[in-house]
Amino acid sequence: MKILVLNGPNLNMLGIREPDLYGSESFAALCRMIEKYGRTYGIETEQYQSNHEGDLVDKIQAAYGNTDGIVINPGAYTHTSIALLDALKAVSIPAVEVHISKVETREDFRQVSYVRAACEKTVTGHGIAGYTEAMDYLRERLK
Repeated sequence: MKILVLNGPNLNMLGIREPDLYGSESFAALCRMIEKYGRTYGIETEQYQSNHEGDLVDKIQAAYGNTDGIVINPGAYTHTSIALLDALKAVSIPAVEVHISKVETREDFRQVSYVRAACEKTVTGHGIAGYTEAMDYLRERLK
């Protein structure tokens, strides 16, 4: 089983950017956690982070035909990107949306998620552990 883990803008700043909202764990720690989880369960993981919308679209499209599931934290593109929504719909790969913070209790503009319409599940407010929760869902779903 192969899972693509995508992170959008500013996720590379974990541990630096607003640690009261996003925690003190670094992006490198998140990547190590995902890699370790994958090894534990025999899941091949590919991780990618970009601050550029088109790069994320390209990565989703490249997953077509060779990836079983997608975990995506689109960052700010959650609330603005129809392009990410369309890419996820185009490839029809089971996807889970993840947010480290509890977006549903934050600013009004964060209540809108375009990508959610192409995702089977959304995990919010569980910190970086939300990524492994999303991977658990896909692991069970793809058995």
